[in-house]
Amino acid sequence: MNAAAVVPAAGRGERLGPGAPKALRELGGVPLLVHAVRALARSRAVTLVVVVAPSDGVAQVRALLDGARPEGADGPDIKVVAGGATRQESVRLGLAALPPQVDVVLVHDAARPLVPVDVVDAVARAVAEGAGAVVPGVPLADTVKLVGPASGPGRPEPVLGTPDRSTLRAVQTPQGFRRELLQQVHDRALADALDATDDAGLVEHYGGEVVVVPGHEEAFKVTRPLDLVLAEAVLARRRAQDDF
Repeated sequence: MNAAAVVPAAGRGERLGPGAPKALRELGGVPLLVHAVRALARSRAVTLVVVVAPSDGVAQVRALLDGARPEGADGPDIKVVAGGATRQESVRLGLAALPPQVDVVLVHDAARPLVPVDVVDAVARAVAEGAGAVVPGVPLADTVKLVGPASGPGRPEPVLGTPDRSTLRAVQTPQGFRRELLQQVHDRALADALDATDDAGLVEHYGGEVVVVPGHEEAFKVTRPLDLVLAEAVLARRRAQDDF
């Protein structure tokens, strides 16, 4: 297995509030992106990490990642390329930067800085064992309601049903793919002018099978200010336990 990771990191992350692009916001004094790359670099399955940066920030991101390799470890090569206007375009540009010998691709959100290496390994292993597309997922803690549109501004939304929570999973990253399959669905989406924010969703859209492996509660996505507070707490605990 020759696996590479693509990290789309060209987005602004408006929900996190004003400031630097989301991937460059700091967690424990270190940008989220650097944490995410370090998490991927801990996996022996990953031989290359391609970071897709804002088109005007390639040099800045490359400088940040100079110190991303874990100390004393022979980690993967790290490449930085310019991204596009959408996440899908950025992933496609990251795919184009991969060398021909790569046959397994992991796509990971820069905003998931604390993903444990066991999750990365499990996704890569599932692809190596024959799955075309793999996502890590965790069971939902909350009851979920299916709702319809409100009858007017400020009116409550009507509940249409309650899905069986035991059949639902909150999906995380990295998502893993056979390179050929991921390239095919991205090519078809480009031809069809289809824009998606989830690569596994593209595989599903074009009739491919996606399987789920166990994720981890600490692989959550930093999207809102409260998520950053939680991530700081998790990081502090890991550092106190010499686990990071």
